[in-house]
Amino acid sequence: MTFHQHPASFVNHIHLKVGNITRSLDFYQKILGFRIIEQQHNRVKLSSGGMTAFVTLEQLEKAIPLNPRETGLFHIAFLLPTRNDLANMLRHLIHTGYPLHGASDHLVSEALYLSDPDENGIEIYVDRDHKDWEWSKGSVNMSTLPLNANHLMLDVNPDGWDGLPEKTIIGHIHLQVANLAAVEPFYIKGFGFSVVSRYGSQALFLSTGGYHHHIGLNTWNSKGGAIPGTTSIGMKSYTISVPAKERKKIVHRLKKLGFPVEKVGSQYRSQDPSGNVVYF
Repeated sequence: MTFHQHPASFVNHIHLKVGNITRSLDFYQKILGFRIIEQQHNRVKLSSGGMTAFVTLEQLEKAIPLNPRETGLFHIAFLLPTRNDLANMLRHLIHTGYPLHGASDHLVSEALYLSDPDENGIEIYVDRDHKDWEWSKGSVNMSTLPLNANHLMLDVNPDGWDGLPEKTIIGHIHLQVANLAAVEPFYIKGFGFSVVSRYGSQALFLSTGGYHHHIGLNTWNSKGGAIPGTTSIGMKSYTISVPAKERKKIVHRLKKLGFPVEKVGSQYRSQDPSGNVVYF
């Protein structure tokens, strides 16, 4: 998966705020197949089998329910290694009876959509061979067509579902923002992402290294929306893995653009104009 290795920049962690850690773990373990690698009384780190966490769940006290009109997470997308894995996941979800919100063919990928118990959006997908992606003048051809589930199910593994495959990663993140024009400089001029697809003033898709998108931004539900409070359920932060030699350059560019940056341990932290907190 060269699109999720340096020198590309890519999302490799998300920190979610939830209302009930027991309920959330029931979903992330039994429905999605994550494995616990570290647990405290109100915080759990999850992976797909390795020792590197790429999802952190944190239970809030007196949590305020997620407001879909505010800025924040639209969905976090987990990329499976093979089409067989997506077929196994679909069959598993059908057997559990957990509700799907959608199933789409995006030309570059095939995807399933659902939400966790706190309504945090989740996409589970598999990429088509990048050699089959169609590009024109720097833009990748993506669409939202119905998924051919019958054809997908032909790839089901007879041994069935056994949790998330170990090589599952975060493929991309899709964020709700208040204003695209205000957010664009943060990711494009600051982090150096390139525009690979644009839907007028409503949605924008960004990547590095020729991927179909590492970050999606939209105003479909959140145009002019407020930034959630610290006690609101939703995304607390996410992390972009950038090449070491680029980190100080990004810090310099973000500060020059007027975005505050602070050092937190071995990472830097900033915040886009819609309040989405980013570590890198």
